[in-house]
Amino acid sequence: MGDILAHEPELLGLVKEYLDFAEFEETSKTFSKECKIKGKPLCKTAGGSLRDSKSLLIQKDLLAAFDSGDQKTFFGLWEEHLPSSLRDGDPLARKLEFYLHIHFAIDLLKRSAGRPDKEELDERISYFKTYLETRGAALSQTTEFLPFYALPFVPNPAAHPSFRELFQDSWTPELKLKLEKFLALVFKAGNTPKLLALYKENGQNHKEMLQPLHQQLVEAERRAMTYLKRYNKIQADYHNLIGVTAELVDSLEATVSGKMITPEYLQSICVRLFSNQMRQSLAHSVDFTRPGTASTMLRASLAPMKPKDVPLLPSLDYEKLKKDLIWGSDRLKAFLLQALRWRLTTSHPGEQRDTVLQAYISSDLLGCHSHSQRTVLQLLQGRSDVVRQYTARLVNAIASLAEGRLYLAQSTKVLRVLEDRLKGEDQDAITRENVLGALQKFSLRRPLQTAMIQDGLIFWLIDILKDPDCLSDYTLEYSVALLMNLCLRSAGKNMCAKVAGLVLRVLSDLLGHENHEIQPYVNGTLYSILSIPSIREEARAMGMEDILRCFIKEGNAEMTRQIEFIIKQLNSEELPDGVLESDDDEDEDDEIVQDITSNGKRQLQSNVPSTILLQERMLLWLVWLSGLSMGCKPKGRWFKSQSGDMLGLQAKSPVVGT
Repeated sequence: MGDILAHEPELLGLVKEYLDFAEFEETSKTFSKECKIKGKPLCKTAGGSLRDSKSLLIQKDLLAAFDSGDQKTFFGLWEEHLPSSLRDGDPLARKLEFYLHIHFAIDLLKRSAGRPDKEELDERISYFKTYLETRGAALSQTTEFLPFYALPFVPNPAAHPSFRELFQDSWTPELKLKLEKFLALVFKAGNTPKLLALYKENGQNHKEMLQPLHQQLVEAERRAMTYLKRYNKIQADYHNLIGVTAELVDSLEATVSGKMITPEYLQSICVRLFSNQMRQSLAHSVDFTRPGTASTMLRASLAPMKPKDVPLLPSLDYEKLKKDLIWGSDRLKAFLLQALRWRLTTSHPGEQRDTVLQAYISSDLLGCHSHSQRTVLQLLQGRSDVVRQYTARLVNAIASLAEGRLYLAQSTKVLRVLEDRLKGEDQDAITRENVLGALQKFSLRRPLQTAMIQDGLIFWLIDILKDPDCLSDYTLEYSVALLMNLCLRSAGKNMCAKVAGLVLRVLSDLLGHENHEIQPYVNGTLYSILSIPSIREEARAMGMEDILRCFIKEGNAEMTRQIEFIIKQLNSEELPDGVLESDDDEDEDDEIVQDITSNGKRQLQSNVPSTILLQERMLLWLVWLSGLSMGCKPKGRWFKSQSGDMLGLQAKSPVVGT
C-alpha cells in the first residue's frame, strides 16, 4: 500500500495526460475535480507542456512561411520536423507535399499580378522541376497529378485552362486549411502520452515473448500431425488384423468339420498381414505351402530394426578457423572453404548433418551477426577468383538447408553482399552460379523477397535473360526460377509493369528456348504478371496470344494446358486480386532444397565416393601440413581433442567440381 501512495501522484498524472490527449474533456474535468475533493495531488508529466509549446511554435513557423511564400524556410522546417517515414509512406502527406510545391511555384505569379521577377521565378520553377524528377516522380502514374507535370513548361500557366483552378482566390486558403489540419494531426500524434508509450513498450515485450511460444506451437502441431498419421496407420493395421483373425477363426471351425484349407487361401491371408510394399513381392517369391514359412516371416516382420550407427564428426576450433580464413593466404582460404563445404555436403543426413550445420551456426562461421569489418562473408568481395568461388559454394550449400537459410536470413546483410557479388561478376562463372543459386533459395522467404524486389533484382534478371544462349543451364534455370518467385508478389508485378514490353519480349523468347526445364517457370511468371491490366494491354498490343498459340501446336499436353491458362488470363478483364501473392513468411520445409538441374539432383549429396569422404575427413589436417610447403609456419590445430601423429601426406589443390 505504501508503494502505491508513493507513486500515486505520477499515476494520476499519467491518467490525466491521456484523457487530455484523447480529448475526453468532460471526463478529464470530472477526474481532476474528484482528485481535488479527495486530496489527491496530480503530478504533471515531465516534458508534456514543453512538447506542446514546441509543437505550436513549429506549426506557427510553417504557416508563416506558407503565407509569406518563403519556399526554402518552409521546406527546411518540413523536412526537419516531419519524419521521412511519414513523408514517404503516408499517401496524405505525399499528396499535400505535391500541392505545396505547386503553391510555392506559382505564388510569385499570384503576388506580382503577372509581372514577377524573372530570376526568382526561374529559380522556383527549377526547384519544382527538380522535385518532379525526384520525390514527385512516384506520383507520375496518378491521374490527379499527371497534368501538373507540364506546369514548368507552360509559359503563362494562369491563362492555361488546365491550371485555371490554381489561380482562383479560394485555392490557396483551402490548401492552407488542409495544411493546418495535417500539422495539428501530426504533432498531436508526436506528443504521445507516457501511458500509451508504456503500453506499446509492454506490448512489444509481450510480442517478443510470444514469438518463441508461437514457434513451439508450430513445432507441436507438426509433431501432432505426425503422431496422427501414425495413429491412423496403426488403426488401419488393427482393423486389418481383426479381419484376418476373424477369417482364421472361421477357417479353424471349418477344419473341425473336415474342410481343408488350400495353400492359396493361406497365402492370401499371409500377404494381407504384411505392409503394402512387401505384398506384391511376397505373393510371387514365397512358398507358403512349406510348413513354418508364414509364421517365421510374421515373427521376423515384428523384429525391431537396428538403426544404423552414424558417428558424429569431431568438433573443430571455429575461432581458429575463422582467423585463418580471414588472415591466411588465398591458397589456405581455398582449402579451408572447400573442406568446410565437404564437411557439410558429405555428412550423413540426419543427426550428423544437423550437428555440423548447428556448429556452423552457433559459431557464426560466416560472421552474419558480427559487426566487424572483416568476416568470412566478406571473402565474397576479395580479389582472388578461387576464394570468391569457394565462398559462394559454401554459402549456397548452407542455404540448401532450412536451418541454414534461417541463419543466413536473420538480416539483409548476407543478401546485400550476395547481390553486390552477383552484379559485380561480369562473366557467367561458377561464382555467379552459386550466388544466384543461394539467392533463389533465399526467395522462399518473404522478407528477403521484398528486399530483392526493392533492390531492383528483377531488372537485373531481365537484363541477363535477354541473351539466354550466353548463359549456362544452371544460371538460366535459376534466373528464371528466381524471377518467377519475385513475380508472385504484387510489388514484383508492379516492377515488371514499368518495363512491360521488355519483360514480355524476354519471356516470349524464353518460351521457345531449347532448355525445356525452364518452361514451367516462364509460364508461371507470365501467368502472374498478366494479372496487371497495363501488362495485359501491352501483351495484347504485341500479339502475345498468337505467339502462345504457336507453342500449343508444338508443346506436350502439360505445356498446352499451362499456355491455355495463360491465354485465359491474358483475355480476362479482372483487376488484380492478389490470389497469387506469396504470403508465407518463410518456408517450413525441413527437407533439402532440390536443385532444378540434373533431374532434381540434390545440392547436398549423401551418396559420395569413399575417396571424397576420406578427403573431407583429412583435408583440414592436410592443409595444416601444407603450410610447411607454402612458406608459413603452422600455429595450431583446428581439431579439438584429437590425439595421434599428423599424417605425412601432401595436400592437393581444391577440386573445383566437387
